[in-house]
Amino acid sequence: MILLDTHVLIWVDIDEPTLGKSTRRLINDAWKVGQLAVSAMTFWECAMLHTRKRITLPKSPLAWRGDLLTAGVNELPIDGEIGILATALDRLHKDPVDRFIAASAIKHGAVLITADERLLKWKHAVKRQNALK
Repeated sequence: MILLDTHVLIWVDIDEPTLGKSTRRLINDAWKVGQLAVSAMTFWECAMLHTRKRITLPKSPLAWRGDLLTAGVNELPIDGEIGILATALDRLHKDPVDRFIAASAIKHGAVLITADERLLKWKHAVKRQNALK
């Protein structure tokens, strides 16, 4: 399973050229076989950024989410296990959304795709792919 960080989901949606070719291939391959996922917190974060006018979504956050789910993106819910795991991630910065996303990747054994240097440099066994490559 592939888990997209928030900015990567946005990049995929707008076909951002910053997204690396091997990463784009990995995402497309996972999507084709139903193994592309985002955390529920990613949709929350996108809605917050849209509401604060820091990003522009092509439609309402709810309709945008619906389109992505219909297109085959899987939404990973935040449950108690992920919530507790997110509190125990040693040496990871304090951003709660990043902690929930990282905990989701760990729980589901997913490869986390991100360009966030803090997540990429974090000393943990969670599998990661630099979105720029």
